[in-house]
Amino acid sequence: MNVDFAVLERTGAVAGGIIVGVVAFYALYKDWSTPGVENHVFKLMLLLLGFGAILAILAGINVLGNFPKVA
Repeated sequence: MNVDFAVLERTGAVAGGIIVGVVAFYALYKDWSTPGVENHVFKLMLLLLGFGAILAILAGINVLGNFPKVA
């Protein structure tokens, strides 16, 4: 089996995206009902972190980032 750097990088992106996404969305779920402006900013940051984790997973499984070569 030939494992190169790109495969290791994609595997790390998928594994890291899953871990970060689960933790971010769980923390967002637990913090959802707290009031206050600081907590709203924290919720927005957790949402963006979870969105970035989803993007990392999609890039790791080659859904995003595959563009055809320009002629």
